[in-house]
Amino acid sequence: MPHLDGAYNFARLLVGRDEDAQDVVQEAYVLALKRFPGYRGNDARMWLLAIVQQAAYKWLKKHTKQSYMVRFDPAIPATTTDQPLSESSREEQAQQPDQTLNRLPVELRAVLFLREIEGWSYKNLASALNVPPDKVMSQLSQARQRLRQELVRVHQQDLKHEL
Repeated sequence: MPHLDGAYNFARLLVGRDEDAQDVVQEAYVLALKRFPGYRGNDARMWLLAIVQQAAYKWLKKHTKQSYMVRFDPAIPATTTDQPLSESSREEQAQQPDQTLNRLPVELRAVLFLREIEGWSYKNLASALNVPPDKVMSQLSQARQRLRQELVRVHQQDLKHEL
């Protein structure tokens, strides 16, 4: 099963739970097998991860009443902070990547994963997400900013608990 680890990691990031990610990957591989006769690309991993993303979004639509799901709203303004993070807080936050990433809307998690972990180009992202390349750049910028905000928020909560 080629690219199974990447498919599972991506699905896990999008849906949040191991069992659900396994279901999504299973559905994605079934879809990939059905679509394989029409496959004419040269990057099978990209093709498969795009199918995983579709399967995950389909799964999320069915299970939107889950309390941990956050809908993506590009109209929500991002706030910034000028406070630098201490070295100890960076270490603590690095130990909790799933928790912090899961606080981001699923669309932002997807674009971050595909760009930063999988190394997809803007062109590939635009094609897979079916959006113009400038929208991909905007989503990436917003995803990075929201991730920074979540890291700062977690840090501030940790400081309150320590006091």
